[in-house]
Amino acid sequence: MLSGLSPLEVWEMASYVVTVFGLPYAVMLFWYEQKRERQNEEEEIYQKLSDEYADFCQLLLTNADLHLMSGKVIPDSQLTDEQQERKRIIFDLLLSLFERAFILVYEEHMSKQTQRLWQSWDDYIRFWMKRDDFRKALDVMLSGEDPDFVHYMSKLRDSIAYPASK
Repeated sequence: MLSGLSPLEVWEMASYVVTVFGLPYAVMLFWYEQKRERQNEEEEIYQKLSDEYADFCQLLLTNADLHLMSGKVIPDSQLTDEQQERKRIIFDLLLSLFERAFILVYEEHMSKQTQRLWQSWDDYIRFWMKRDDFRKALDVMLSGEDPDFVHYMSKLRDSIAYPASK
């Protein structure tokens, strides 16, 4: 079939084959690599945030006298001034971490992968929202934060059923 074609015609036919098959393959390969790279970046962000939350948990362990991980809420009136200050700082750090996670991970319409990454953060936020002292501190702490984050937190706070103050 190719025997009657000149070398120039053979090269021209080869270029058509490359254009018809090679170009779409290259585009699909590029798209796949981009998608995989984005997924790796998302997982790297999630891992860094998870490491920060683990560091935060170490801070809670160091400040175990405040009973922040237990369901027991100690009224501020029973805490020393120094304990109250540590608790405010810890809540500020926690809210900052939640905001960073919200900005980096949360999307209004999430893919299945993003939902998987966000679910842990939503669980953490819901855990803390059940604490009366954290919810009360939100009014002051949310001032000046990202408006979408403030809306998310306010909506979540209003929707969560929580036990009465102890």
